[in-house]
Amino acid sequence: MSDFELSGKIALVTGSGRGIGKGCAIELARAGADVVINDLPNSPDLEPTAAEIRALGRNCYVAAGDAFTPEGCRGIFDAAIAQAGRIDVLVSNPASTRRALFLDLEANDWERTIQGTLSAGFYISQLVARHMVERGGGGSIIFISSVQAVMPIGLSVAYNAAKAGTDHLMRTVAMELAEHRINVNSIQPGWIDTPKERETWSKEAMEVEGGKLPWGRLGLPSDIGKAAVFLSSDAADYVTCVALPVDGGFRHRDCGVERVTNQF
Repeated sequence: MSDFELSGKIALVTGSGRGIGKGCAIELARAGADVVINDLPNSPDLEPTAAEIRALGRNCYVAAGDAFTPEGCRGIFDAAIAQAGRIDVLVSNPASTRRALFLDLEANDWERTIQGTLSAGFYISQLVARHMVERGGGGSIIFISSVQAVMPIGLSVAYNAAKAGTDHLMRTVAMELAEHRINVNSIQPGWIDTPKERETWSKEAMEVEGGKLPWGRLGLPSDIGKAAVFLSSDAADYVTCVALPVDGGFRHRDCGVERVTNQF
């Protein structure tokens, strides 16, 4: 069996009805894991995503709930355990954002972004980590962060701060859980072609902007999913406390030969 094979593992992916979360759920299933998916109750995305996973020959369980609150995370966790029996892999993928200038950002938008991005990751990861420690046998926890954890991109002060906090949460948790052989890492996506991005940008604009990146295209949810597969697998047994950028060179897009040459 390949070190990248996930057969026999059960993964919980929050916020997995669509976008990056869905990409992670699909790729984990493609690698052999059974998957518990999550989105808000009554989300129209849950059942179609579950059907795609089951079409891959894997079990898929649905744990609807609000991952932004402690109570919601408790319900998601309880539903996952009740249906799947255990959790070997957690992909924590909550996110909330409100684009606005720092001078204009409302306090409630700040609070919701911090709670829905940073605090939500703490809530679900603590529940799953306690379960993994009690059960024994290790496990893998992956936080979905962002290149904005290190890039001070404008109009995103709350989101930038929340993702930077997510990465430092990951590092602290990784050190505390190392003795239990629980790998804890994060993935920093760059600009990813998701339904939410398409609500802001036209298809044509995204193709043009993607072409300006070093890799020549925007990222896909499956690109993040494949990184999650690696970090969940035996191939990453010696990898913990790492923030892994998966961005096609987005962070360094102004460093290419053509861009540098044009400055002189």
